[in-house]
Amino acid sequence: MDVGAVGCLTNTKSAIAVAKAVMKYTKHTLLVGEKASRFAADMGLGWDSSLSSSMSESQYSEWKQKSCQPNFWENVTPDPSSSCGPYHPDNTTTSSIMDSIDIDNHDTIAMLAIDQNGDISSGTSTNGLNHKIPGRVGDSPIVGAGSYAMNGVGAAASTGNGDIMMRFLPAFHAVMMMQVGMDPLNALTTAMRPITQYYPMFRGAMIAVNQNGDYAAVCHGMESFDFCVANPTNRNVQVLTAKCV
Repeated sequence: MDVGAVGCLTNTKSAIAVAKAVMKYTKHTLLVGEKASRFAADMGLGWDSSLSSSMSESQYSEWKQKSCQPNFWENVTPDPSSSCGPYHPDNTTTSSIMDSIDIDNHDTIAMLAIDQNGDISSGTSTNGLNHKIPGRVGDSPIVGAGSYAMNGVGAAASTGNGDIMMRFLPAFHAVMMMQVGMDPLNALTTAMRPITQYYPMFRGAMIAVNQNGDYAAVCHGMESFDFCVANPTNRNVQVLTAKCV
Protein backbone atom coordinates (compact mmCIF):
# COMPACT_ATOMS: atom_id res chain seq x y z
CA MET A 1 0.00 0.00 0.00
CA ASP A 2 2.99 2.32 -0.56
CA VAL A 3 3.19 3.73 -4.06
CA GLY A 4 5.23 6.11 -6.20
CA ALA A 5 4.73 6.81 -9.90
CA VAL A 6 5.77 9.27 -12.61
CA GLY A 7 4.62 10.00 -16.16
CA CYS A 8 5.67 12.13 -19.13
CA LEU A 9 9.25 12.42 -17.87
CA THR A 10 11.72 14.17 -20.16
CA ASN A 11 15.53 14.19 -20.13
CA THR A 12 15.59 11.57 -17.37
CA LYS A 13 16.78 8.03 -18.04
CA SER A 14 15.83 6.14 -14.88
CA ALA A 15 12.08 6.61 -14.56
CA ILE A 16 11.77 3.81 -12.01
CA ALA A 17 14.26 5.52 -9.70
CA VAL A 18 12.20 8.71 -9.85
CA ALA A 19 9.03 6.74 -9.06
CA LYS A 20 10.77 5.25 -6.03
CA ALA A 21 11.78 8.75 -4.91
CA VAL A 22 8.13 9.84 -5.11
CA MET A 23 7.24 6.91 -2.86
CA LYS A 24 10.11 7.47 -0.44
CA TYR A 25 10.33 11.25 -0.16
CA THR A 26 6.77 12.51 -0.74
CA LYS A 27 3.22 11.90 0.44
CA HIS A 28 2.00 11.87 -3.16
CA THR A 29 1.37 8.95 -5.50
CA LEU A 30 1.87 10.31 -9.04
CA LEU A 31 3.90 13.18 -10.51
CA VAL A 32 3.82 13.99 -14.24
CA GLY A 33 5.31 16.23 -16.89
CA GLU A 34 7.85 19.03 -16.58
CA LYS A 35 7.50 19.26 -12.80
CA ALA A 36 8.14 15.53 -12.44
CA SER A 37 11.34 15.98 -14.45
CA ARG A 38 12.33 18.89 -12.21
CA PHE A 39 11.62 16.72 -9.16
CA ALA A 40 13.97 14.09 -10.61
CA ALA A 41 16.72 16.69 -10.97
CA ASP A 42 16.15 17.93 -7.41
CA MET A 43 16.51 14.35 -6.16
CA GLY A 44 19.86 14.06 -7.92
CA LEU A 45 18.56 11.56 -10.46
CA GLY A 46 19.99 13.28 -13.51
CA TRP A 47 18.95 15.82 -16.07
CA ASP A 48 20.30 14.62 -19.39
CA SER A 49 20.34 17.07 -22.27
CA SER A 50 18.77 14.57 -24.68
CA LEU A 51 17.70 10.94 -24.69
CA SER A 52 17.54 10.77 -28.48
CA SER A 53 19.75 8.23 -30.23
CA SER A 54 20.77 7.84 -33.84
CA MET A 55 18.28 4.96 -34.07
CA SER A 56 15.36 6.96 -32.67
CA GLU A 57 16.15 9.93 -34.89
CA SER A 58 16.27 7.65 -37.93
CA GLN A 59 12.96 6.04 -36.97
CA TYR A 60 11.36 9.47 -36.56
CA SER A 61 12.64 10.63 -39.96
CA GLU A 62 11.28 7.51 -41.65
CA TRP A 63 7.94 7.96 -39.87
CA LYS A 64 7.62 11.52 -41.13
CA GLN A 65 8.43 10.41 -44.66
CA LYS A 66 5.62 7.84 -44.43
CA SER A 67 3.04 10.55 -43.64
CA CYS A 68 3.33 9.84 -39.92
CA GLN A 69 2.10 6.25 -40.14
CA PRO A 70 1.13 4.71 -37.80
CA ASN A 71 -0.33 7.24 -35.38
CA PHE A 72 -3.04 7.34 -32.73
CA TRP A 73 -5.34 10.09 -33.99
CA GLU A 74 -8.97 9.58 -34.98
CA ASN A 75 -12.03 11.74 -35.68
CA VAL A 76 -9.83 14.62 -36.85
CA THR A 77 -9.04 16.48 -40.03
CA PRO A 78 -6.93 16.24 -42.17
CA ASP A 79 -7.15 12.47 -42.50
CA PRO A 80 -4.63 11.03 -39.98
CA SER A 81 -4.19 7.90 -42.13
CA SER A 82 -2.47 9.97 -44.82
CA SER A 83 -1.36 13.21 -43.17
CA CYS A 84 0.90 14.46 -40.38
CA GLY A 85 -1.47 17.25 -39.39
CA PRO A 86 -1.72 19.57 -37.53
CA TYR A 87 -5.08 18.07 -36.71
CA HIS A 88 -8.41 19.62 -35.78
CA PRO A 89 -11.64 18.04 -34.51
CA ASP A 90 -13.93 16.53 -37.13
CA ASN A 91 -17.65 15.77 -36.83
CA THR A 92 -17.21 12.11 -37.71
CA THR A 93 -17.21 9.50 -34.97
CA THR A 94 -15.24 6.30 -35.41
CA SER A 95 -13.23 4.14 -33.08
CA SER A 96 -10.43 1.67 -33.76
CA ILE A 97 -8.97 -1.18 -31.72
CA MET A 98 -5.43 0.04 -32.41
CA ASP A 99 -4.46 -3.42 -33.67
CA SER A 100 -1.27 -1.98 -35.20
CA ILE A 101 0.37 -2.32 -31.79
CA ASP A 102 2.66 -5.34 -31.94
CA ILE A 103 5.34 -6.76 -29.66
CA ASP A 104 7.96 -4.43 -31.17
CA ASN A 105 5.98 -1.24 -30.58
CA HIS A 106 6.73 -0.78 -26.89
CA ASP A 107 9.38 -1.65 -24.34
CA THR A 108 7.68 -2.26 -21.00
CA ILE A 109 9.74 -3.91 -18.27
CA ALA A 110 7.88 -5.22 -15.22
CA MET A 111 9.31 -6.91 -12.12
CA LEU A 112 7.69 -8.68 -9.18
CA ALA A 113 9.74 -9.51 -6.09
CA ILE A 114 9.37 -11.18 -2.70
CA ASP A 115 12.19 -10.44 -0.25
CA GLN A 116 13.52 -12.56 2.61
CA ASN A 117 11.01 -10.95 4.98
CA GLY A 118 8.08 -11.87 2.76
CA ASP A 119 7.45 -8.29 1.66
CA ILE A 120 6.08 -8.15 -1.87
CA SER A 121 6.88 -5.41 -4.39
CA SER A 122 6.18 -4.63 -8.03
CA GLY A 123 7.61 -2.14 -10.49
CA THR A 124 6.95 -1.23 -14.11
CA SER A 125 8.87 1.06 -16.45
CA THR A 126 8.33 1.93 -20.11
CA ASN A 127 9.09 4.39 -22.86
CA GLY A 128 5.52 3.96 -24.08
CA LEU A 129 4.20 3.40 -27.57
CA ASN A 130 6.22 4.43 -30.59
CA HIS A 131 4.76 7.54 -32.25
CA LYS A 132 2.36 8.21 -29.37
CA ILE A 133 0.68 11.61 -29.13
CA PRO A 134 2.80 13.90 -26.91
CA GLY A 135 1.43 13.90 -23.38
CA ARG A 136 0.10 10.36 -23.56
CA VAL A 137 0.48 8.29 -20.38
CA GLY A 138 -0.05 4.55 -20.56
CA ASP A 139 -0.83 1.93 -17.97
CA SER A 140 2.65 1.51 -16.46
CA PRO A 141 2.41 4.26 -13.80
CA ILE A 142 -1.29 3.68 -13.09
CA VAL A 143 -1.64 1.72 -9.86
CA GLY A 144 -3.52 -1.51 -10.48
CA ALA A 145 -3.04 -1.32 -14.24
CA GLY A 146 0.71 -1.50 -14.85
CA SER A 147 1.31 -3.46 -11.65
CA TYR A 148 -0.02 -4.11 -8.17
CA ALA A 149 1.34 -5.77 -5.04
CA MET A 150 -0.16 -6.73 -1.69
CA ASN A 151 1.70 -8.28 1.22
CA GLY A 152 0.29 -11.62 2.25
CA VAL A 153 -1.25 -12.14 -1.19
CA GLY A 154 1.01 -11.57 -4.18
CA ALA A 155 1.70 -9.27 -7.11
CA ALA A 156 0.90 -8.92 -10.80
CA ALA A 157 2.06 -6.79 -13.72
CA SER A 158 0.97 -6.09 -17.29
CA THR A 159 2.47 -5.27 -20.68
CA GLY A 160 0.82 -4.53 -23.99
CA ASN A 161 -1.64 -1.91 -25.17
CA GLY A 162 -1.80 0.25 -22.05
CA ASP A 163 -4.59 2.44 -23.41
CA ILE A 164 -6.79 -0.64 -23.28
CA MET A 165 -5.35 -2.33 -20.20
CA MET A 166 -5.78 0.66 -17.89
CA ARG A 167 -9.53 0.52 -18.51
CA PHE A 168 -9.66 -2.83 -16.70
CA LEU A 169 -7.03 -2.52 -13.91
CA PRO A 170 -5.91 -6.08 -14.68
CA ALA A 171 -3.01 -6.21 -12.19
CA PHE A 172 -5.34 -5.22 -9.35
CA HIS A 173 -7.93 -7.71 -10.59
CA ALA A 174 -5.41 -10.55 -10.61
CA VAL A 175 -4.18 -9.80 -7.08
CA MET A 176 -7.76 -9.66 -5.81
CA MET A 177 -8.39 -13.07 -7.35
CA MET A 178 -5.33 -14.48 -5.57
CA GLN A 179 -6.60 -12.93 -2.34
CA VAL A 180 -9.75 -15.05 -2.54
CA GLY A 181 -7.74 -18.21 -3.13
CA MET A 182 -7.02 -18.49 -6.86
CA ASP A 183 -3.60 -19.68 -7.99
CA PRO A 184 -1.61 -17.21 -10.17
CA LEU A 185 -2.54 -18.82 -13.49
CA ASN A 186 -6.28 -18.81 -12.86
CA ALA A 187 -6.09 -15.31 -11.38
CA LEU A 188 -4.37 -14.01 -14.51
CA THR A 189 -6.79 -15.82 -16.81
CA THR A 190 -9.71 -14.26 -14.95
CA ALA A 191 -8.17 -10.78 -15.12
CA MET A 192 -7.39 -11.07 -18.82
CA ARG A 193 -10.82 -12.39 -19.83
CA PRO A 194 -12.80 -9.10 -19.86
CA ILE A 195 -10.03 -7.38 -21.85
CA THR A 196 -10.11 -9.93 -24.64
CA GLN A 197 -13.90 -10.07 -24.50
CA TYR A 198 -14.26 -6.37 -25.31
CA TYR A 199 -11.11 -6.10 -27.46
CA PRO A 200 -10.52 -9.40 -29.33
CA MET A 201 -7.62 -7.85 -31.30
CA PHE A 202 -5.79 -6.92 -28.11
CA ARG A 203 -2.11 -7.84 -27.78
CA GLY A 204 -0.59 -8.10 -24.34
CA ALA A 205 0.62 -10.25 -21.47
CA MET A 206 0.54 -10.49 -17.68
CA ILE A 207 2.70 -12.09 -14.99
CA ALA A 208 1.86 -12.88 -11.37
CA VAL A 209 3.37 -14.40 -8.25
CA ASN A 210 1.67 -15.32 -4.98
CA GLN A 211 3.04 -15.11 -1.45
CA ASN A 212 4.34 -18.68 -1.69
CA GLY A 213 6.44 -17.93 -4.75
CA ASP A 214 4.14 -19.71 -7.19
CA TYR A 215 4.12 -17.83 -10.51
CA ALA A 216 2.46 -17.76 -13.91
CA ALA A 217 2.12 -15.76 -17.10
CA VAL A 218 -0.66 -15.40 -19.67
CA CYS A 219 -0.77 -13.62 -23.03
CA HIS A 220 -3.08 -12.86 -25.93
CA GLY A 221 -2.70 -11.82 -29.54
CA MET A 222 0.78 -13.29 -30.08
CA GLU A 223 2.22 -16.78 -30.32
CA SER A 224 4.13 -16.78 -27.04
CA PHE A 225 5.51 -14.56 -24.28
CA ASP A 226 8.90 -14.94 -22.59
CA PHE A 227 9.42 -14.07 -18.92
CA CYS A 228 12.22 -14.58 -16.41
CA VAL A 229 12.26 -16.21 -12.97
CA ALA A 230 14.91 -16.38 -10.23
CA ASN A 231 14.75 -17.61 -6.64
CA PRO A 232 17.13 -18.23 -3.70
CA THR A 233 17.50 -21.94 -4.48
CA ASN A 234 18.24 -21.33 -8.15
CA ARG A 235 19.97 -17.99 -8.59
CA ASN A 236 20.45 -18.56 -12.30
CA VAL A 237 17.78 -16.63 -14.15
CA GLN A 238 15.42 -18.95 -16.02
CA VAL A 239 13.80 -17.74 -19.22
CA LEU A 240 10.38 -19.36 -19.51
CA THR A 241 7.79 -19.21 -22.26
CA ALA A 242 4.03 -18.92 -21.95
CA LYS A 243 1.90 -20.02 -24.89
CA CYS A 244 -0.74 -17.44 -25.78
CA VAL A 245 -4.44 -17.83 -26.44
